[in-house]
Amino acid sequence: MISDEQLFGNIGIDSIGFHAPRHFVKLTELALERKVDPEELEYLYKIMIMAVDTVVNESIVREEKVNFNVIGRIGMLPAKTKKKIFELIEFTKKHDQNFINLCIMYDGHEEIVDAIRGIVKDGIEPSEINTKLIKKYLWSKRFPPLDYIIRTGMTDGARISGFLLWDSSYAEFKFRKEWWPDYNKEMVLEDLIDFTKRKRRMGR
Repeated sequence: MISDEQLFGNIGIDSIGFHAPRHFVKLTELALERKVDPEELEYLYKIMIMAVDTVVNESIVREEKVNFNVIGRIGMLPAKTKKKIFELIEFTKKHDQNFINLCIMYDGHEEIVDAIRGIVKDGIEPSEINTKLIKKYLWSKRFPPLDYIIRTGMTDGARISGFLLWDSSYAEFKFRKEWWPDYNKEMVLEDLIDFTKRKRRMGR
């Protein structure tokens, strides 16, 4: 059975006490291409609605000014679920201290394809296209490139499955065998400490 804790993680929204940098970005994903049983998908949609109701009532969201954003083709969601997601975005739109970005109905390849379509539609000359311009057309245009990606449930290898392909080019990675519901506060802190010890080369 899938619980609402599995959507946002059983570590809770205050799991690290927001001691990370101001623009700490947490992302969770419901992939666009993921093959999910229709009944399970329907249950996930219900869980999303329940999770939003839970989150908006958590005092820490207001106290820590947590801003929620969603990237992906959320237009593909059922009307009721989509409405609830927009309620969450509206509820936190003025919060500007901590940011949680949810990747819902997301695929990294499709994000880049949509960016290219947008550039073509706007009639931009090829000579004017550069990385900064492309970023402006990505679904993720509101937040900076990723520093660190932690993927749980990796029991058979190490891969990112098309997750934020453009923004993860210079990111550091950590792969864990533990499944997301079991990823607790101690593991979060352990992984953050591990990140501080790494020497980032940024393509060099």
